[in-house]
Amino acid sequence: MDNAKTESKHFWGFPFSHFSYFFIWAVVNGYLTLWLEQVAHLNGTESGMIFSMMAGISLIFQPVFGVVSDKLLFKKTLILTISIVGIFIGPYFQWAFMPLLHINTVLVAIVTGTFLSFILNGGVSVIEQYVQRASLANGFEYAHSRVGGSVAGVVASLVAGRVFLWKPNSIFWACTIAAIVLTGLLLFSDKVDMDNASAAGDTSDSLDMKTVLSVFKIKNLWVLAIFYMGASALFDVFDQQFIIFFKTFFDTAAQGTLVYSYMSSAQTAIEFCLMFPMPWIINKIGSRNGLIIYGFLTCIRILGSALSPNWIWIVGFRLLAGLEMPLLLTSIMKYIAGAFDIRLYATVYALASNFAKQISVFIFSTVAGSMYDKIGYQHTYVIMGVVVFFITLFAAFMLKKEDPVQAGEVEAPAAKTETATNQE
Repeated sequence: MDNAKTESKHFWGFPFSHFSYFFIWAVVNGYLTLWLEQVAHLNGTESGMIFSMMAGISLIFQPVFGVVSDKLLFKKTLILTISIVGIFIGPYFQWAFMPLLHINTVLVAIVTGTFLSFILNGGVSVIEQYVQRASLANGFEYAHSRVGGSVAGVVASLVAGRVFLWKPNSIFWACTIAAIVLTGLLLFSDKVDMDNASAAGDTSDSLDMKTVLSVFKIKNLWVLAIFYMGASALFDVFDQQFIIFFKTFFDTAAQGTLVYSYMSSAQTAIEFCLMFPMPWIINKIGSRNGLIIYGFLTCIRILGSALSPNWIWIVGFRLLAGLEMPLLLTSIMKYIAGAFDIRLYATVYALASNFAKQISVFIFSTVAGSMYDKIGYQHTYVIMGVVVFFITLFAAFMLKKEDPVQAGEVEAPAAKTETATNQE
């Protein structure tokens, strides 16, 4: 009974932290483009410039954050800094964005990109790897904590759409409130079983720069990075201005925004439900295979949206994202743990999953924004879908198989023997 209480105490803070952080993520990524169009009156190219700056600036943050996270391990210095900066999202968009825009479009893109990249594009790897390591030390599945992020997506899509129609700037103040809650959880709730901390990496503070730099010699790191650049990055670029494309199927912008809100809620509800069985599924099929399946599903969703004759078909393809995200998030966490040195977990995650991805987002956000204006959404989506297909095909042949024991997909033989002995 005491052990059950301890495990419960060491688990429940993390899904609530996931909820708080990914509420911010869902609001900004779901409605920033709409706010830029309707409130700031930016065109596709100008909005794309802001997203490109977010991706570009994160190329500085992510490698540094990865190395620092591996050094800090369970110390909360960096993750708290990110959550505190998030508190200023509301004040920034309420009082600073428009004055900066009146000065210069490039200036507002640089400042906004730096600010949001610190919290989101750069900060997400810090949040994710911290909870993943906590799951190893505390003995719970990362995906079960990540359910909090899925719930946040449902709540954000239900609430943010209505709040945006009521008063657009209020969505950013909702982010401020979420960041305050996140800060409180990190300070007072999220606990780690330090007696088992070694399960999440080297606790001896022996990690040096030579060891960190050695990851660049690993061929599999580059293969994983290329996969992320072609599949996951274009997934994000596709979603950046998707709401504008979706609204073209409706008579009024308000109607399109409302249906988009319901669609996003359904998507995240599916994501929520699948987060529970997904660790079991990935343990059965393997995390490498999970990544490949994710890539092909992304291709199908992008091409399907491009060829859809009406909004009902688009909703159907959009709901595939409810399967894609649990598949990707569970697979990548287990894959990195099983295919790389666990001491370098955060560095590999930051470089292969985020740094390489943001290079692609940095390049394609502005390019895609320009293509939307010149050749339209459908033709741009077809090009994206074809690129995702060939990159995923490349990864299917080149990506290394993970160690299932190290990845936590199967129980170590010694552990099984010990369990049997204890039972006897």
